[in-house]
Amino acid sequence: MAKSTTGVRIVVAGDRGTGKSSLIITAATESFPTKLPPVLPPTRLPEDIYPDRVPVTIIDTSSSLEERGKLEDELKRADAVVLTYACDQPSTLDRLSTFWLPELRRLEVKVPVIVAGCKMDSRDEQHAISLEQVMSPIMQQFREIETCIESSAFKNIQIPEVFYYAQKAVIHPTAPLFDQETQMLKPRCVRALKRIFILSDHDRDGTLSDAELNDFQVKCFSAPLHPSEIVEVKRVVQEKLPEGVNDSGLTLSGFLFLHSLFIEKGRLETTWTVLRKFGYNNDIRLAGDQLLPPIKKTPDQTVELTSEAVEFLRGLFTLFDFDGDDALNALELDDLFSTAPENPWNEAPYANAAEKNALGGLSLNGFLSEWALMTVLDPVLAVENLIYIGYAGDLASAVRVTQQRRIDRKKRTSDRNVFQCFVFGPKEAGKSSFLHSFVRRPFSEVYTPTTEDRYAVNIVDQSDGTQKTLILREIPEDAVKNLVSHQDALAACDVAVVIHDSWMEPLWIRAKKLLVEVARHGETTGYEVPCVIVAAKDDLESSTTAIQDSTRVSQDMGLEAPIPISTRLGEFNYVFRKIVKAASHPHLSIPETEAAKTRKHYQRLLNRSLTAVSVGAAVAVVGLAAYRVYAARKNASS
Repeated sequence: MAKSTTGVRIVVAGDRGTGKSSLIITAATESFPTKLPPVLPPTRLPEDIYPDRVPVTIIDTSSSLEERGKLEDELKRADAVVLTYACDQPSTLDRLSTFWLPELRRLEVKVPVIVAGCKMDSRDEQHAISLEQVMSPIMQQFREIETCIESSAFKNIQIPEVFYYAQKAVIHPTAPLFDQETQMLKPRCVRALKRIFILSDHDRDGTLSDAELNDFQVKCFSAPLHPSEIVEVKRVVQEKLPEGVNDSGLTLSGFLFLHSLFIEKGRLETTWTVLRKFGYNNDIRLAGDQLLPPIKKTPDQTVELTSEAVEFLRGLFTLFDFDGDDALNALELDDLFSTAPENPWNEAPYANAAEKNALGGLSLNGFLSEWALMTVLDPVLAVENLIYIGYAGDLASAVRVTQQRRIDRKKRTSDRNVFQCFVFGPKEAGKSSFLHSFVRRPFSEVYTPTTEDRYAVNIVDQSDGTQKTLILREIPEDAVKNLVSHQDALAACDVAVVIHDSWMEPLWIRAKKLLVEVARHGETTGYEVPCVIVAAKDDLESSTTAIQDSTRVSQDMGLEAPIPISTRLGEFNYVFRKIVKAASHPHLSIPETEAAKTRKHYQRLLNRSLTAVSVGAAVAVVGLAAYRVYAARKNASS
């Protein structure tokens, strides 16, 4: 855990005169101070004062207006905050909810808060009130409060406990594990514990036997369980949750119940010890040392799953296809990802990116396509989720980095299995319908403008019997200018498609401008990409001018003629296969602007001139040598 090496920084704040400095001094020296400076310097508690032996540094603060800036800085650097009030001054307690807690939220200080009542020995006992009664509504409103405690520095009552709770809230926080309102384990905690249960269930029978429970105990706590202790654990579970134990041992529900029980009894360190032994951090995600190291690659390289990882995923697909319909429905997919922090495909860009059947199920091709998309866009996330769902192979063998595209261009071929295609075009040209058709989504007459990048991914069968995965990324027209302002904008692009509306000449003019912009960017940066022009809405009456001009432009720029398609009629003219073919031959179909042609023409002229000059120089050298031979012979004869 990170805090065990860096220590815990606790900032004490509160109204003036509430006992902040006395609280700190008494905790550090175990004696009540007689004289105090206005603000104490940082105070370090002995490492052995608490069981975790984590260094604790306490920061005193001033509540004066002059020191407000410094107070805010300290609060933003805190690992935990102790807010003080004076038990003999009820107004300071009111200020917690009217000023201090809202102020922490304003400053976006998202750390555990301990509320500490000081000077409890000075309180008028005739007006004593229940701490729980007073604090309950405040804690309901401000969930960041971990604990409330009253103390007396003068009588040294519950002083160490204040900072123990603060330290414990940092090292073993409640918030990631338990929902105080529902009194239930949080979903991400349940998912992590389920994965740990499965990893500990060595014989895969759905229960932890006595031997497996003992192995689990030794792994997490370095000490075996006595047989009588195992009997007692199962007895406690069975009394409260009969289905938590069966003849074979402790079930998953019983395992989860135990951890709920630990947390309810304040033994959060037990659950955190288990989580950390299995590599989880405070966000209940696998820590960095459990994951794939950062992948080193150039901008024009990409990352793909290896055949080993793909075979693992094929087997997993079959395992979770419980109804045997060759598709994963929403429940089956959620079950597959139930040991991950969440289903990574519930949100953009993965949601609805792949082909689904009529019932919303994800086919094997759709399933593998989603994985290919995630691996290209975020390889670290892809490998992390492979681990969560049970991939046990060498992580380095799960993915491979492809060759640089500029090298592929020189070799005139590409060995990539996954190609990324950027789809450009003016508004209303049919880009979104093009993506929808790729994943066999029905055509819609309703126009919905695209405001951000959208993805579609599917597997394309090639004429030679092989398969390639194609990722289509729709680029909104308004986003093109910002995209090409970046040097590496097209580095990840294997092929670009420019779509125009074949029956509206103004849309072709805008599409032509986008084509030139893509070509110019490639020529300037060295990231030239093959381009394919698509004439959409072929079912409508075509604009003769647009068709003729687009054909002429494609010829002038060295491209194949535009491919006519109709998404309404489902006529695609093998366009997706042609896109993959263009990506597979990265040296072909590269558009050339007039400026590039002029530069090439000038370069050819320059090369010819240099050749002529070098030939002339060679002739002159030969002539000079011949003259010298002639002169030497003439002198000899004389």
